[in-house]
Amino acid sequence: SGIGFAIAKRFVQAEIKTVLLGTNATQLKLACETLGELSDFLVYNPVILNEFPGLVKRVVEKYSKIDILVNCEGNYLKKPVGDISDEEVYKIILTNQTAMFCMTREVFGVMKSCGSGSILNISSIAAQFGIPQMVAYSGTKSAIEGMTRSMAIEFSEFGIRVNCIAPGYIKTNALSLLLDKDPKRKKKVIERTPLKRMGKPSEIAEAALFLALPSASYITGAILPVDGGISIVT
Repeated sequence: SGIGFAIAKRFVQAEIKTVLLGTNATQLKLACETLGELSDFLVYNPVILNEFPGLVKRVVEKYSKIDILVNCEGNYLKKPVGDISDEEVYKIILTNQTAMFCMTREVFGVMKSCGSGSILNISSIAAQFGIPQMVAYSGTKSAIEGMTRSMAIEFSEFGIRVNCIAPGYIKTNALSLLLDKDPKRKKKVIERTPLKRMGKPSEIAEAALFLALPSASYITGAILPVDGGISIVT
C-alpha cells in the first residue's frame, strides 16, 4: 500500500517484472490483480529473519535472478521516549533496520554472482532533522542511511549500486488519516514545506524508478530527499 504500491505500479508500467513482499496475502493478491501479469507476490514476516534465505531462493528459482531490490518495509512509532517500552523499541529496530539488512544481505549474494544490481532503501525525513517523539523511528531510518553509504562502498566492486530515498510528508491513506485528525499539525506541515503541499506516492515512485535503472548508472551511496524542500528549511 502507499509508497510501496506506488513504486510497484511504476515498475510494472516500465515493464519490470515485480515481486511484492508483505504480510497480508489478501492485500497482496488484490494489489497484483490491479497491477497485472507483470506482478507477483510472496507472503513473509519481516521479523522472522531465518525465512529470508528461502524467500530469496524461491524468487531466484522462479525468475533466475534479481536485478533490483527495494527495501520499503517500515513500522511507524510516535511516542515520548519515557513511554517507549523495551519491546516496542526492539520491534521497530527489528522490522525497520534488521530486516532491511538481512534481506539486502541475501539479495546481495544473488546480485554478486551476476555482477550487477541496484538496491534502493527508503528512509525518511525523520532521519534528516529532529522530530519530537520520533526517537525510535528516527533512529532506524538514520541507520538505514548509514548502511546505504557503507553498502554502496562495499558492493561497488561487484557492479552493485545502493541508494536511498528520504520521503517527506507523502499523502498516503495512513498519513492523511493521521493529519486529518490534527488540522493544526497538517497546516504547520504544509506551511513549512517550501512547495506548500504534501507529496504524492507517485512522486516517490518516479524517483525510485530513476535510481533503480541504468539511467542512474553513475549514482551510488546517494540519499535523495523527495520532500518538497522541507529538509532544507531552517
